[in-house]
Amino acid sequence: MLAGQAQDMGVPASRLRGASRTGPLTRVHRGAYVDRALMSELWADSRHRVAVVAAARLMHGSSSIVSHLSAAVLHGLPQYRFGERPVEVTTRGPGRTSGRPGLRRHHDALSDDDIVVVDGIACTSLDRTVFDVARTASTETAVACADAAVAREAMRGRRFDADAQAAWRARLSERAARARGRRGVRAARWVLDFADGRAELPGESVSRVQLHRLGFRAFELQVRVNGPDGGDYFVDVGLPEARTFWEFDGRAKYTEASLLRGRTTEEAFLEEKRREDWIRGVTQWRFCRGGFADIESPAALTARLRAFGVELPS
Repeated sequence: MLAGQAQDMGVPASRLRGASRTGPLTRVHRGAYVDRALMSELWADSRHRVAVVAAARLMHGSSSIVSHLSAAVLHGLPQYRFGERPVEVTTRGPGRTSGRPGLRRHHDALSDDDIVVVDGIACTSLDRTVFDVARTASTETAVACADAAVAREAMRGRRFDADAQAAWRARLSERAARARGRRGVRAARWVLDFADGRAELPGESVSRVQLHRLGFRAFELQVRVNGPDGGDYFVDVGLPEARTFWEFDGRAKYTEASLLRGRTTEEAFLEEKRREDWIRGVTQWRFCRGGFADIESPAALTARLRAFGVELPS
Protein backbone atom coordinates (compact mmCIF):
# COMPACT_ATOMS: atom_id res chain seq x y z
CA MET A 1 0.00 0.00 0.00
CA LEU A 2 1.06 3.60 -0.54
CA ALA A 3 1.50 5.99 2.36
CA GLY A 4 -1.71 7.86 1.53
CA GLN A 5 -3.71 4.65 1.47
CA ALA A 6 -2.23 3.58 4.80
CA GLN A 7 -3.21 6.85 6.41
CA ASP A 8 -6.74 6.58 4.97
CA MET A 9 -6.94 3.16 6.64
CA GLY A 10 -5.96 4.64 9.97
CA VAL A 11 -2.36 3.45 10.10
CA PRO A 12 -0.49 5.96 12.33
CA ALA A 13 2.37 7.87 10.76
CA SER A 14 4.63 6.65 13.56
CA ARG A 15 4.05 3.06 12.43
CA LEU A 16 5.03 3.95 8.88
CA ARG A 17 8.18 5.72 10.07
CA GLY A 18 9.29 2.55 11.85
CA ALA A 19 8.17 0.20 9.10
CA SER A 20 11.66 -0.48 7.80
CA ARG A 21 12.77 -1.77 11.21
CA THR A 22 9.94 -3.48 13.08
CA GLY A 23 6.19 -4.03 13.11
CA PRO A 24 3.75 -5.70 10.73
CA LEU A 25 4.68 -3.48 7.76
CA THR A 26 7.97 -3.14 5.90
CA ARG A 27 8.89 -0.41 3.45
CA VAL A 28 9.58 -1.73 -0.06
CA HIS A 29 10.05 1.68 -1.66
CA ARG A 30 9.81 5.28 -0.57
CA GLY A 31 6.21 5.81 0.44
CA ALA A 32 5.18 2.18 -0.22
CA TYR A 33 4.64 -0.56 2.36
CA VAL A 34 3.75 -4.23 2.42
CA ASP A 35 3.03 -6.92 4.99
CA ARG A 36 6.33 -7.98 6.58
CA ALA A 37 5.36 -11.64 7.04
CA LEU A 38 4.35 -11.92 3.39
CA MET A 39 7.64 -10.44 2.19
CA SER A 40 9.67 -12.78 4.39
CA GLU A 41 8.21 -15.79 2.54
CA LEU A 42 9.33 -14.57 -0.90
CA TRP A 43 12.57 -15.22 -2.78
CA ALA A 44 14.75 -12.18 -3.43
CA ASP A 45 13.61 -11.76 -7.05
CA SER A 46 9.96 -11.91 -5.99
CA ARG A 47 10.59 -9.29 -3.31
CA HIS A 48 12.18 -7.15 -6.00
CA ARG A 49 9.11 -7.56 -8.18
CA VAL A 50 7.01 -6.16 -5.33
CA ALA A 51 9.39 -3.18 -5.14
CA VAL A 52 9.10 -2.69 -8.92
CA VAL A 53 5.31 -2.62 -8.71
CA ALA A 54 5.49 -0.08 -5.90
CA ALA A 55 7.99 2.12 -7.76
CA ALA A 56 5.88 1.98 -10.93
CA ARG A 57 2.79 3.17 -9.05
CA LEU A 58 4.73 6.04 -7.52
CA MET A 59 6.20 7.00 -10.92
CA HIS A 60 2.86 6.81 -12.75
CA GLY A 61 2.82 9.39 -15.52
CA SER A 62 6.61 9.89 -15.54
CA SER A 63 8.91 9.26 -18.50
CA SER A 64 10.87 6.53 -16.69
CA ILE A 65 10.62 2.94 -17.93
CA VAL A 66 11.50 -0.10 -15.80
CA SER A 67 14.68 -1.59 -17.27
CA HIS A 68 17.80 -3.74 -16.80
CA LEU A 69 17.54 -6.42 -14.09
CA SER A 70 14.24 -5.01 -12.83
CA ALA A 71 12.74 -5.53 -16.28
CA ALA A 72 14.31 -9.00 -16.38
CA VAL A 73 12.39 -9.85 -13.20
CA LEU A 74 9.15 -8.57 -14.76
CA HIS A 75 9.78 -10.69 -17.86
CA GLY A 76 10.29 -13.75 -15.66
CA LEU A 77 13.92 -14.31 -16.60
CA PRO A 78 15.79 -16.40 -14.00
CA GLN A 79 18.26 -14.65 -11.74
CA TYR A 80 21.58 -15.89 -10.40
CA ARG A 81 22.62 -14.75 -6.92
CA PHE A 82 19.96 -12.09 -6.93
CA GLY A 83 20.09 -9.92 -3.81
CA GLU A 84 18.44 -6.78 -2.50
CA ARG A 85 18.99 -4.04 -5.06
CA PRO A 86 17.42 -0.77 -6.20
CA VAL A 87 14.72 -0.73 -8.85
CA GLU A 88 16.29 0.17 -12.21
CA VAL A 89 14.58 2.51 -14.65
CA THR A 90 15.61 4.20 -17.88
CA THR A 91 14.62 7.73 -18.85
CA ARG A 92 14.70 8.57 -22.53
CA GLY A 93 17.40 10.87 -23.82
CA PRO A 94 20.54 12.39 -22.34
CA GLY A 95 20.66 13.71 -18.82
CA ARG A 96 22.30 13.40 -15.46
CA THR A 97 22.15 9.86 -14.14
CA SER A 98 20.83 10.19 -10.62
CA GLY A 99 18.64 8.25 -8.31
CA ARG A 100 17.27 8.10 -4.82
CA PRO A 101 17.22 5.40 -2.16
CA GLY A 102 15.72 2.29 -3.74
CA LEU A 103 15.85 3.66 -7.30
CA ARG A 104 18.62 3.71 -9.90
CA ARG A 105 18.10 5.83 -13.00
CA HIS A 106 19.72 5.34 -16.41
CA HIS A 107 19.47 7.90 -19.21
CA ASP A 108 19.44 6.37 -22.67
CA ALA A 109 17.71 6.37 -26.04
CA LEU A 110 14.65 4.12 -26.19
CA SER A 111 12.68 3.51 -29.38
CA ASP A 112 8.97 2.82 -29.21
CA ASP A 113 9.76 -0.81 -30.07
CA ASP A 114 11.97 -1.00 -26.97
CA ILE A 115 8.99 -0.43 -24.67
CA VAL A 116 6.31 -2.97 -23.76
CA VAL A 117 3.78 -3.37 -20.97
CA VAL A 118 4.06 -6.36 -18.63
CA ASP A 119 1.36 -6.80 -15.99
CA GLY A 120 0.36 -3.18 -16.46
CA ILE A 121 3.90 -1.83 -16.02
CA ALA A 122 5.86 -0.11 -18.80
CA CYS A 123 9.26 -1.76 -19.14
CA THR A 124 11.89 -2.44 -21.76
CA SER A 125 11.16 -5.18 -24.31
CA LEU A 126 12.63 -8.63 -23.81
CA ASP A 127 15.33 -8.05 -26.46
CA ARG A 128 16.28 -4.67 -25.04
CA THR A 129 16.27 -6.04 -21.50
CA VAL A 130 18.60 -8.93 -22.41
CA PHE A 131 20.93 -6.49 -24.19
CA ASP A 132 21.02 -4.09 -21.23
CA VAL A 133 21.65 -6.92 -18.76
CA ALA A 134 24.38 -8.32 -21.02
CA ARG A 135 26.07 -4.89 -21.04
CA THR A 136 25.87 -4.14 -17.34
CA ALA A 137 25.49 -7.29 -15.21
CA SER A 138 27.96 -10.02 -14.32
CA THR A 139 28.70 -12.59 -17.00
CA GLU A 140 27.00 -15.29 -14.93
CA THR A 141 23.80 -13.27 -14.52
CA ALA A 142 23.82 -12.12 -18.15
CA VAL A 143 24.23 -15.63 -19.60
CA ALA A 144 21.48 -17.04 -17.36
CA CYS A 145 19.08 -14.33 -18.61
CA ALA A 146 20.13 -14.67 -22.25
CA ASP A 147 19.83 -18.48 -22.19
CA ALA A 148 16.30 -18.24 -20.84
CA ALA A 149 15.32 -15.57 -23.36
CA VAL A 150 16.51 -17.47 -26.42
CA ALA A 151 14.90 -20.65 -25.08
CA ARG A 152 11.51 -19.00 -25.52
CA GLU A 153 12.11 -18.92 -29.26
CA ALA A 154 14.31 -21.97 -29.82
CA MET A 155 12.80 -24.63 -27.56
CA ARG A 156 9.47 -26.42 -27.88
CA GLY A 157 9.48 -28.97 -25.12
CA ARG A 158 12.56 -31.10 -25.86
CA ARG A 159 12.70 -30.02 -29.51
CA PHE A 160 15.49 -27.56 -30.28
CA ASP A 161 15.17 -25.22 -33.27
CA ALA A 162 18.72 -24.26 -34.26
CA ASP A 163 17.46 -21.88 -36.95
CA ALA A 164 15.33 -19.98 -34.44
CA GLN A 165 18.33 -19.63 -32.13
CA ALA A 166 20.49 -18.40 -35.01
CA ALA A 167 17.82 -15.83 -35.91
CA TRP A 168 17.70 -14.63 -32.28
CA ARG A 169 21.48 -14.26 -32.17
CA ALA A 170 21.50 -12.36 -35.46
CA ARG A 171 18.79 -9.98 -34.23
CA LEU A 172 20.55 -9.26 -30.94
CA SER A 173 23.95 -9.00 -32.64
CA GLU A 174 22.53 -6.36 -34.97
CA ARG A 175 21.36 -4.43 -31.93
CA ALA A 176 24.87 -4.66 -30.48
CA ALA A 177 26.39 -3.46 -33.76
CA ARG A 178 24.18 -0.36 -33.70
CA ALA A 179 25.49 0.39 -30.21
CA ARG A 180 29.17 -0.01 -31.12
CA GLY A 181 31.45 2.05 -28.89
CA ARG A 182 29.11 2.22 -25.91
CA ARG A 183 29.98 0.89 -22.49
CA GLY A 184 29.65 -2.86 -22.13
CA VAL A 185 28.86 -3.65 -25.76
CA ARG A 186 31.91 -5.89 -26.21
CA ALA A 187 30.85 -7.94 -23.18
CA ALA A 188 27.29 -8.06 -24.51
CA ARG A 189 28.47 -9.45 -27.86
CA TRP A 190 30.23 -12.31 -26.10
CA VAL A 191 27.15 -13.12 -24.01
CA LEU A 192 24.86 -13.10 -27.05
CA ASP A 193 27.20 -15.41 -29.00
CA PHE A 194 27.51 -17.74 -26.02
CA ALA A 195 23.81 -17.90 -25.15
CA ASP A 196 22.11 -21.23 -25.78
CA GLY A 197 18.43 -21.96 -25.25
CA ARG A 198 19.05 -25.59 -24.40
CA ALA A 199 20.24 -24.65 -20.89
CA GLU A 200 17.27 -25.30 -18.62
CA LEU A 201 18.38 -23.71 -15.34
CA PRO A 202 20.64 -20.84 -14.20
CA GLY A 203 22.94 -23.45 -12.64
CA GLU A 204 23.46 -24.99 -16.08
CA SER A 205 24.16 -21.58 -17.59
CA VAL A 206 26.71 -20.67 -14.93
CA SER A 207 28.30 -24.13 -15.18
CA ARG A 208 28.93 -23.49 -18.88
CA VAL A 209 30.46 -20.07 -18.14
CA GLN A 210 32.88 -21.54 -15.62
CA LEU A 211 33.73 -24.48 -17.89
CA HIS A 212 34.55 -21.99 -20.65
CA ARG A 213 36.80 -20.07 -18.26
CA LEU A 214 38.64 -23.35 -17.59
CA GLY A 215 39.36 -23.75 -21.30
CA PHE A 216 36.56 -26.00 -22.53
CA ARG A 217 35.22 -24.93 -25.91
CA ALA A 218 33.08 -27.80 -27.22
CA PHE A 219 29.74 -28.07 -25.45
CA GLU A 220 26.93 -30.50 -26.18
CA LEU A 221 23.80 -29.45 -24.30
CA GLN A 222 20.91 -31.68 -23.24
CA VAL A 223 22.67 -34.73 -24.63
CA ARG A 224 20.25 -37.53 -25.50
CA VAL A 225 21.22 -41.01 -24.31
CA ASN A 226 19.07 -44.02 -25.19
CA GLY A 227 17.61 -45.31 -21.96
CA PRO A 228 16.06 -48.61 -20.92
CA ASP A 229 12.63 -49.69 -22.18
CA GLY A 230 12.81 -47.43 -25.23
CA GLY A 231 12.97 -44.17 -23.25
CA ASP A 232 15.60 -41.44 -23.36
CA TYR A 233 17.80 -39.77 -20.79
CA PHE A 234 19.10 -36.22 -21.17
CA VAL A 235 22.33 -34.93 -19.63
CA ASP A 236 22.94 -31.21 -19.05
CA VAL A 237 26.37 -30.79 -20.65
CA GLY A 238 28.65 -33.08 -22.64
CA LEU A 239 32.37 -32.29 -22.83
CA PRO A 240 33.66 -34.38 -25.75
CA GLU A 241 37.24 -33.15 -25.21
CA ALA A 242 37.26 -34.95 -21.86
CA ARG A 243 34.66 -37.64 -22.59
CA THR A 244 32.80 -36.33 -19.58
CA PHE A 245 29.23 -35.39 -18.76
CA TRP A 246 28.59 -32.49 -16.40
CA GLU A 247 25.28 -32.43 -14.55
CA PHE A 248 24.16 -29.49 -12.43
CA ASP A 249 22.58 -31.06 -9.37
CA GLY A 250 20.56 -28.51 -7.39
CA ARG A 251 18.95 -29.52 -4.10
CA ALA A 252 15.49 -28.65 -5.43
CA LYS A 253 15.53 -31.83 -7.52
CA TYR A 254 15.30 -33.84 -4.29
CA THR A 255 13.24 -31.51 -2.08
CA GLU A 256 10.60 -29.59 -4.05
CA ALA A 257 7.27 -31.34 -4.44
CA SER A 258 6.79 -30.12 -8.02
CA LEU A 259 10.04 -31.82 -9.07
CA LEU A 260 9.62 -34.94 -6.95
CA ARG A 261 6.26 -35.66 -8.67
CA GLY A 262 4.95 -37.82 -5.85
CA ARG A 263 8.26 -39.54 -5.10
CA THR A 264 10.06 -39.44 -1.79
CA THR A 265 13.51 -37.89 -1.59
CA GLU A 266 14.99 -41.37 -1.17
CA GLU A 267 13.17 -42.61 -4.28
CA ALA A 268 14.41 -39.62 -6.27
CA PHE A 269 18.02 -40.30 -5.20
CA LEU A 270 17.73 -43.96 -6.15
CA GLU A 271 16.23 -43.14 -9.53
CA GLU A 272 19.06 -40.68 -10.24
CA LYS A 273 21.64 -43.32 -9.26
CA ARG A 274 20.14 -45.83 -11.69
CA ARG A 275 20.04 -43.18 -14.43
CA GLU A 276 23.69 -42.23 -13.87
CA ASP A 277 24.84 -45.85 -13.83
CA TRP A 278 23.02 -46.52 -17.11
CA ILE A 279 24.47 -43.43 -18.84
CA ARG A 280 28.03 -44.23 -17.75
CA GLY A 281 27.63 -47.85 -18.78
CA VAL A 282 26.20 -47.09 -22.22
CA THR A 283 28.53 -44.20 -23.14
CA GLN A 284 31.71 -45.12 -21.22
CA TRP A 285 32.03 -41.42 -20.33
CA ARG A 286 32.70 -39.99 -16.87
CA PHE A 287 29.68 -38.54 -15.12
CA CYS A 288 30.42 -35.56 -12.87
CA ARG A 289 27.82 -33.79 -10.73
CA GLY A 290 28.02 -30.48 -8.89
CA GLY A 291 25.89 -27.87 -7.19
CA PHE A 292 26.03 -24.11 -6.70
CA ALA A 293 29.08 -24.31 -4.41
CA ASP A 294 30.99 -26.11 -7.16
CA ILE A 295 30.33 -23.46 -9.81
CA GLU A 296 30.98 -20.48 -7.56
CA SER A 297 34.37 -19.91 -9.18
CA PRO A 298 36.73 -21.52 -11.69
CA ALA A 299 38.85 -22.76 -8.77
CA ALA A 300 35.87 -24.48 -7.14
CA LEU A 301 34.90 -26.16 -10.40
CA THR A 302 38.49 -27.21 -11.05
CA ALA A 303 38.57 -28.97 -7.67
CA ARG A 304 35.28 -30.71 -8.40
CA LEU A 305 36.35 -31.92 -11.84
CA ARG A 306 39.71 -33.18 -10.63
CA ALA A 307 37.99 -35.08 -7.81
CA PHE A 308 36.30 -37.06 -10.61
CA GLY A 309 39.57 -37.52 -12.50
CA VAL A 310 38.75 -34.95 -15.19
CA GLU A 311 41.77 -33.11 -16.59
CA LEU A 312 41.41 -29.55 -17.85
CA PRO A 313 42.20 -28.66 -21.48
CA SER A 314 45.89 -27.90 -21.95
